Amino acid sequence: MRNRDECERMLWDAVERKRVLEQDFKERRMSIKSNAAVLRNYTALRGVIKTLRWVISEIEEEPLE
Repeated sequence: MRNRDECERMLWDAVERKRVLEQDFKERRMSIKSNAAVLRNYTALRGVIKTLRWVISEIEEEPLE
């Protein structure tokens, strides 16, 4: 079981990775294959961020046993 600090670190790492992917997507010209990979990873990180935010709020309210 991870504590709140670990979850927050993972959240900020995911947010930073998402920002980098978004920046790459906007600034670089990519092949179709690279473009698909960036979009797939970006979408996955959106889910990770949403899940980590949910976990952090669960930790604050009532930790899961």
